[in-house]
Amino acid sequence: MKRTRSTKKLSAQVEKKHATDRKRKTDSSVYEGTDKAISTGSTLLDLAISGGRFAEGGIPTGILVEIFGPSGTGKTVLLCQIAGNVQQAGGRIMFHDPEARLNKQFARMFGLNPAEIEYSIPNTVPEVFESVREWIPDPDENIFPLCGIFADSLAALSTDMEMKDGDKMGMRRAKEFSEELRKTCRIITQKNILMVCSNQIRQNLDAGPWGQRYKSPGGEAIGFYSSLRLRCSGSEKLRAIRTIKGKEHKRIVGVKTNVEVFKSSVWKPFRTAEVYIIFDYGIDDIRANLQFVKTISGDSVYKINDVKLGKSIGRAIREVEERGMEKALKEETIALWNEIEERFAEERRPRWE
Repeated sequence: MKRTRSTKKLSAQVEKKHATDRKRKTDSSVYEGTDKAISTGSTLLDLAISGGRFAEGGIPTGILVEIFGPSGTGKTVLLCQIAGNVQQAGGRIMFHDPEARLNKQFARMFGLNPAEIEYSIPNTVPEVFESVREWIPDPDENIFPLCGIFADSLAALSTDMEMKDGDKMGMRRAKEFSEELRKTCRIITQKNILMVCSNQIRQNLDAGPWGQRYKSPGGEAIGFYSSLRLRCSGSEKLRAIRTIKGKEHKRIVGVKTNVEVFKSSVWKPFRTAEVYIIFDYGIDDIRANLQFVKTISGDSVYKINDVKLGKSIGRAIREVEERGMEKALKEETIALWNEIEERFAEERRPRWE
């Protein structure tokens, strides 16, 4: 009887200690950074990602994000714009460039300062994910600083075995992604790191008649461990016409791409947003917002509230920039988007009150 009482007392002490430890971990400052959100540079995409969680949407920190899709759909532009916004918010940037194609002029277009970026050209999968585990925040700070690690793209990474001609079929890479992500996924949250990776797609020969025809390379681990997956698809060329010496000339000046929230642990998935990308400029948020407001309101002209900006999108953009109406346009876009979301809200009695 005495042994039974001692056992029960010991179990209660152990449970109390574990409950205290769990509470301490939950209240720890490493989780405070997840209340922050980083913009993608597109108001509509920010709202599609987390419009019901943050007033202006965006990507919360402390998660792994995969941007994937076919070539020419703006994956690198989107990744670089997120990196630029992290740096503009005072965060530290590490940029892995396996394809070795990032140049200073391109980086500055997105607000990135190349002199303050930890830049590397990794060869293998472990080189990328080891940097996450080795990132040491400032020990003098109580809260981990905002850190952004970016990789463009995962499809270009190899393995040590492949570099030594020991993996001619390329089967080792998927295993390394799985191994590295298992060791890394928790550290991303603990260190408040926003890790964004771009990836290509390839034909899925095992899909069958009803499966997905395309999948991202590198195995299934990237998709499993990503908290947010953005699929870029359906890019449309944007053309401009100019009259030079009485003759019309046409040029492709950008692309319009459709971005789908393919997977989300952040908010509701499967929201979509149209993103306009202009060469030598980047993401054209004004153009996208003007087009969204015009389409939803059903007006024949572009306008903000009661201010008419004309029928030409080019003229409307100039009017917005000259009058400094970017904020008003963004607010109207958010208001219209919220109105649409409210119409689709389920009017049900809460299951738990």
